Amino acid sequence: MRIGEIAALVGVTPRAVRHYHHSGLLPEPERRANGYREYGVRDAVLLARIRRLTELGLGLDEVRDVLAGDEGRGLAEVLEELADDLARQEAVIRERRENLAPLLAEARAGRLAAEGPVSPELAALLAGLGELPESPMAAKDREILALLDTVVPEAERARLMELMHGAASGARELYGLLDALADAEADDPRVEGAARALAAVLPDGRAVELPPEGAGGLADTFFADLAPAQSAAVRRAVELVTEGREAER
Repeated sequence: MRIGEIAALVGVTPRAVRHYHHSGLLPEPERRANGYREYGVRDAVLLARIRRLTELGLGLDEVRDVLAGDEGRGLAEVLEELADDLARQEAVIRERRENLAPLLAEARAGRLAAEGPVSPELAALLAGLGELPESPMAAKDREILALLDTVVPEAERARLMELMHGAASGARELYGLLDALADAEADDPRVEGAARALAAVLPDGRAVELPPEGAGGLADTFFADLAPAQSAAVRRAVELVTEGREAER
C-alpha cells in the first residue's frame, strides 16, 4: 500500500501519517525502487491503534508511552490520568457555566451593565444607582468599580460593594459637585463642600485609608485621572471620615 491507500484504509489523512512518521510514532516503511513508501498490514494495525488512542484524547507523548509497552507507562495508567484530567476539565466547565448563568439572564433581560460582565454584587450596586445624568465623574467611578470588581479578592469584594451601597443614595448630587471641580485647582473654595458631601456618604465606622501620593499602584492611577480639585476633595473626605471615627473613640 502507498501512503494514500493506508491513510484511506485507517481513516486518517496522508498528512497525519507523515506527522506520525516525523514524531517517531510510526516507523518509516521500506521504500520501493521508485522511492515511494510501501506499507504493509503491520503498519496499518499500528496506524489504527495510534488513531484510536488520539481519539481518546491522548497527546502524542502519551501515545508514545503506550506504544512503548514495557519500557513506558501502560495503557491503563495513561487512561486513568486522562480520566482524571477530563474530570478536572468538567469541573472547571461546570463552574464557568454556573458563573455565566446569572450574567446571561441579565443580558437577556437587557439589564447587563455596560462595564459587564461584572459580579452579581457590582451588578446590584450599579442597578441601585439607576440612570444617572451625563457625568464624567460617574463614568470614571463605574470604570474604577469594574476594575476593583476584577482585582479585589472575592471576600473583600463583597464587603466593598456592601459599603458602597451607602454612597449610592447621594450619588446624583455628589457627582454634580465633583464634576464642577473638573477645571479647578486644589485650593478652590468648593473643595471643602464637595469633600463634606462625599464624607457624608462614605462608610461610617470603617477604616478608610489612602496611600500617600507617589506610592504607586491603583490609587495613583485613580488620582492621576482626576483634576487637582477633585483629588483634593476625595482626600479631604477621607480625612473627615478618619477624624470623625477618632472622635467617637
